[in-house]
Amino acid sequence: MLYYPDIKVAPSILSADYSNLERDLKDLEDKGADLFHIDIMDGHFVPNLTIGPGVIKDIRKITDLVLDVHLMIEDPEFFIPKFIDAGADIIDFHVEAFLKERKLNLKKLTEVYNGVKGVRKGLTINPPTDVAYFKKILANIDLDFILIMSVNPGFGGQAFIVRVLDKVRTLREEYGFKGDIQIDGGINAETSSPALEAGCNILVTGNYILNALDRGEAMSKLRNNISNYKGGAG
Repeated sequence: MLYYPDIKVAPSILSADYSNLERDLKDLEDKGADLFHIDIMDGHFVPNLTIGPGVIKDIRKITDLVLDVHLMIEDPEFFIPKFIDAGADIIDFHVEAFLKERKLNLKKLTEVYNGVKGVRKGLTINPPTDVAYFKKILANIDLDFILIMSVNPGFGGQAFIVRVLDKVRTLREEYGFKGDIQIDGGINAETSSPALEAGCNILVTGNYILNALDRGEAMSKLRNNISNYKGGAG
């Protein structure tokens, strides 16, 4: 079944030129970005280290678009208020931060999730993690949205993992989730179509647009896929 609440394209600035970040952000706005996806990595939860709240504060000064801050960190509870204060509009953090020996600390997860105020918030799941955890989560938490990682988090430019689309289908068809489902990793003109068909409606894309010879053409191909998808919904 085709499903789309509101389909958006979210360029990931992990692939941007940070020495010319304002230029890149303005260019992406001109090309039709709906929001910006910003990856925060602590070097422990994932094997990479990126930026902190100070950079988010600077980015907030140069764009009015929604800032979607994706926390790939071990202690989201500690850092969430700092990123909200810096200007984040959306906060998403990982289910895996609340897993120990494949047991979910639902009480702590619920406490942290419900404690986030003033922004949209979502939960993220990595490719190896069983989507079945969400059956219990959805029974206890009214989620704003879910982010499905379609690569193993840490570095840009990885190949799309097709099997994660089964998680999307499970969320939509079996668990009945009607909110936003964001997908992040390896999204391009080819992979966006099956992602849409599975039930995703926010496409995070990094290298595909940022490193394109013609960013406008790359964005147009995504928009065409979105139009074709909607056109087949009747």
